[in-house]
Amino acid sequence: MSCFPCLSPRRRETSSRIEDSASAQSGSRFLGDSSESGKKASLPGGETSKCARSFTFRDLAVATQNFREANLIGEGGFGRVYRGRIDSGQVVAIKQLNRDGLQGNKEFLVEVLMLIVLRHPNLVSLIGYCADGDERLLVYEYMPKGSLEDHLFDPPPSKPHLDWNTRIKIAVGVARGLTYLHDVANPPVIYRDMKAANVLLDDDFNPKLSDFGLAKLGPVGDNTHVSTRVMGTYGYCAPDYAMSGKLTLKSDVYSFGVLLLELITGRRAFDSSKIGGQQKLMTWSRPFLGDRRKFYQLADPFLQGRYPPRPFHQLVVIASMCLQEQPHVRPIIADVVVALNHVASQPYTPAPDSKIMSSPPPPSPLGRVTGTPSRGRNGKTLALI
Repeated sequence: MSCFPCLSPRRRETSSRIEDSASAQSGSRFLGDSSESGKKASLPGGETSKCARSFTFRDLAVATQNFREANLIGEGGFGRVYRGRIDSGQVVAIKQLNRDGLQGNKEFLVEVLMLIVLRHPNLVSLIGYCADGDERLLVYEYMPKGSLEDHLFDPPPSKPHLDWNTRIKIAVGVARGLTYLHDVANPPVIYRDMKAANVLLDDDFNPKLSDFGLAKLGPVGDNTHVSTRVMGTYGYCAPDYAMSGKLTLKSDVYSFGVLLLELITGRRAFDSSKIGGQQKLMTWSRPFLGDRRKFYQLADPFLQGRYPPRPFHQLVVIASMCLQEQPHVRPIIADVVVALNHVASQPYTPAPDSKIMSSPPPPSPLGRVTGTPSRGRNGKTLALI
């Protein structure tokens, strides 16, 4: 991709929640050799990973005070997540697989093997695991701010709404994590489960991708895609992948575009509490994405106008490009990082005596969103128009 032209594509909202365990076999081929016989896994670039520690079920029961409800910090299709303290004194997050849930032993294996090898500041770190009898648990670094979902969608009064600069910081970090998976990992890894609930935040709101049970090795050599049963979360799945089962790196780019749209609007990808066309974020946002004069109507009301209009428009353009229906038109994630860094270089700085904007200023007659051009990784200009 050499530029982000402002287009107004039509989109089809097709996404599914499906069950697929085939990815575990490819994950085993990718990682199995490096973790046999006690060898340390080899990371991209020749770095050696830290070996994940094996815990007994008793160890983790003690760490969580016998899985007390007071220590419960999350719950999903995989099972429950508890806050705990292991014998070293470190505070950790412990995910207990629900044996009757959507994920099974193969997904558990994929996640363990992936996170043993993959290490990046924007990926959650795996500390250890438990495969004691029928019990399957994963031990992660503890992320004190919880998930992006906790802060973005109807947070309680004790949690202030995310401001503009924090949202951009989170978007950049998530995109960098995806870039590592797509461009540094060898073979590339398709994350396949991008959603706000899987973006965890540390004390400084630095994001980390979590939950790699659905991750899949990307195409290598002359292959253009990986054929697989469709997996993901409703509302995030790329339409081309949902219809054909052909998984590509651009499938992640589409899902990331949905996440960007959530950061912009404060709306869920799918919200069953709303009615009709309000339920699907893509359906609701289409009229605004297709008309540059209406971009500002996408803004989360809780931002209260506290955002810079030009970078706001630029972010909408980036999201729109990621959400192109045809995968070959979507940008690669590395170029998305370049564009997002340009947006981040223009933070919102309120004047000391400024008032909250009731609405952003009207667009220019041409409706252009301009800025200083930045350079892509191949030296090509990225024009945010």
